[in-house]
Amino acid sequence: MAKFLFTANYTTQRTDGLLKEGAAARCEQITKAVKSLGGKLEVIYYAFGDFDVLLIVDFPDASSAAAFSLNANKTGAMRLKTTPLLTVGEIDEAATKTVRYRPPGA
Repeated sequence: MAKFLFTANYTTQRTDGLLKEGAAARCEQITKAVKSLGGKLEVIYYAFGDFDVLLIVDFPDASSAAAFSLNANKTGAMRLKTTPLLTVGEIDEAATKTVRYRPPGA
């Protein structure tokens, strides 16, 4: 499973819906959506500042995370940003790979 961080900001209309339904009801719906794609919601936090809500989700693959993001964004309820999360081991593995790249103009 791969971990993804989702950060979102609700539209004014959907903030009204959140106030009406409550955060627990939204969490239940998010959990159902994640499970429908074979994922597991690790944690959800509501916040104020740069983002309204933050999720950490385990998905079986990047296409499942993309499907979640695309479907959430198409509702117009929020603007969702997706960030893949890498483990220390994955970064160490990446650091050992040889990359043959020439920058422009070099």
